[in-house]
Amino acid sequence: MSQDHQHCLARIRAHYPQFSTTEKKIADFILKRPEETIHSSINGLSDRLGVADSTVFRFCKRVGFKGFQAMKIALASEIMKDSSHDRLDEGDTPTSIASKVFRSNCKTIEDTLMILDEEDLMRAVQAMETARSIEFFGSGGSGIVALDGYHKFIRTGLKVHATLDSHIQLMAASQMTDEDCAIFVSHSGSTKDILHILDIVKSTGATTIGITNFAKSPLSQQVDIPLFTVSEETDYRNEALSSRIAQLTLIDTLYANLLQIRETKGQESIRKMQEAIKSKRG
Repeated sequence: MSQDHQHCLARIRAHYPQFSTTEKKIADFILKRPEETIHSSINGLSDRLGVADSTVFRFCKRVGFKGFQAMKIALASEIMKDSSHDRLDEGDTPTSIASKVFRSNCKTIEDTLMILDEEDLMRAVQAMETARSIEFFGSGGSGIVALDGYHKFIRTGLKVHATLDSHIQLMAASQMTDEDCAIFVSHSGSTKDILHILDIVKSTGATTIGITNFAKSPLSQQVDIPLFTVSEETDYRNEALSSRIAQLTLIDTLYANLLQIRETKGQESIRKMQEAIKSKRG
């Protein structure tokens, strides 16, 4: 399947923060009424929204499609695929439910990969690799992801820290310097406690990285390097729970890239960790 037949809604959501007012008007209509969009002509949609045909055409090009028809095909394909496995039916067996959950998780990861910005990814990796220390921040479910980041990155030999206690997070934030790096995990990007910690970290001059949903949020607008996830609510889980899969995968991606950069240093750190665990078991 070609790229023009995939991830239409994900592309629109990913580009949304950068859209002009007119482009957001088009995007809002497509996101809220995808079925109606599929059955519209470019003239019908432009008349409905009060914009020029050329504006709709440029919008389609902006999100990566050759034209309006190509976007409609992608949109139709995406809707058909989603409707077939996101809904739980009364007669579903445990195995069929498992299949729907697995497919939905795979889609979350695929959509997130689709919008991953390679330049921002490498900026994040370089910031972490050169930092004196790395601090992970998150609360609630995102706090669990932050702890997972700590669990992984401690293997690299870099100095990393994480805690779920909000007061200790504030204390740690206040002690950072411009040689450090802070990673903020938040699905909504608008959690007050996390934004307060972000303000403190920014005042220290430390580099800030955000892992958050694509929607325009205070966190995504204020961090130095934003990394975005894409997730959708289904009838058996909410959007925030879905995003955790993508957040964990982004953490894995940063970890794998850092290990590749650090080469022998990273492997030596892993060897030391494995020997320490073995000695404990012995």
